[in-house]
Amino acid sequence: MAGVQDPLLNDAALAPVWSKLRRGERLDFADGMAMLNTPDLPGLGLLADWANRRRNGDRVMFTFNRQLNPTNVCVYACKFCEFAAKPKSPYGYEMSLEESLATLSDDLAEVHIVAGLHPDWPWERYLELIAGIRARFPRITIKAWTAVEIEYFAMKFKKTRREVLQELKDAGLDTLPGGGAEVFSERVHKLLFPQKIGYPEWREIHLLAHSMGIRSNVTLLYGHIETLEERVDHMLKVRAMQDESGGFYAFIPLAFQPGMTGITPLRASAVDDLRTVACARLLIDNIPHVKAYWVMLGEETASVALNYGASDMDGTIGEEKIAHSALAGSPVGLARERMVKLIREAGKNPVERDAHYRVIREYGRTGPSAAPDYQVPAGALAG
Repeated sequence: MAGVQDPLLNDAALAPVWSKLRRGERLDFADGMAMLNTPDLPGLGLLADWANRRRNGDRVMFTFNRQLNPTNVCVYACKFCEFAAKPKSPYGYEMSLEESLATLSDDLAEVHIVAGLHPDWPWERYLELIAGIRARFPRITIKAWTAVEIEYFAMKFKKTRREVLQELKDAGLDTLPGGGAEVFSERVHKLLFPQKIGYPEWREIHLLAHSMGIRSNVTLLYGHIETLEERVDHMLKVRAMQDESGGFYAFIPLAFQPGMTGITPLRASAVDDLRTVACARLLIDNIPHVKAYWVMLGEETASVALNYGASDMDGTIGEEKIAHSALAGSPVGLARERMVKLIREAGKNPVERDAHYRVIREYGRTGPSAAPDYQVPAGALAG
């Protein structure tokens, strides 16, 4: 690409990556491994920031949201999860519809709902929760139920996946979250969460949702027993799915929180976090946003990640129980003002959004301003 200044790279293995980027060529598995292994973290960051700025400029998205976990009672027992409680456990809890609605407010742009797989709740309870939120808070966009939950609903209530998704959509569902499969490795699946769905089922559910007009996100849980090769393979599978459907809004690397699981003694380092974010931005070239999920990364690393290819910080959360059950070292909630400050400290322009990545307000680098003339980057809606 004429006129583009070559970045200063101190690792020869990154040179082919930059050459491909300049020529507009897609990166491959070997490039992904070079990026995850490089000792030249600043150089990798320059490449990822260059790619991100070409797509998103200096804008970083966030949302004023609330995570709602209406129950932690779950029939599964995944080794990495410290949120779920077995049925009849003294640590289990269940929230009524009114209790769930009481956690929300009119000023929220998004609610993110994930729960345990409850053995006794009827199907109507899930529909009533979605419909209740839509009726009480018509402005809030509703992101709810992972592919694991969609599959559970289909099996438990003897419905097809399409029927489950359509009934949820009719009740008011907007989008699906991206969790559930954790990492698209059958080896890891068998060792850590054999009861849950694996990659083939996760893929089928999300592509079906996309075909029905239900957009979604996609995650990667890293820093446990997965190999770097499995990490790269996961990203390439994500890219292939996006080629097929165009339905993903964001890719979200999630740093595993060891807590008391015994799976690994330490969480991934900040260096590993930044490598993973940067690699994702460069390898997954067709998804609009890579998220720096501050709940698991921590505020400081998430802010730095905004110069390593990330263009979204998720949201203010309000109260998040799943990662914090595993002793995540971040604040339980960030106010809108704090989110704006973190993004500005990274030299970026904060842009408030909803679950569909529609712009609510563009704050600018120095002060808030409504943005009636600003349009969502074309890729953010077109995928």
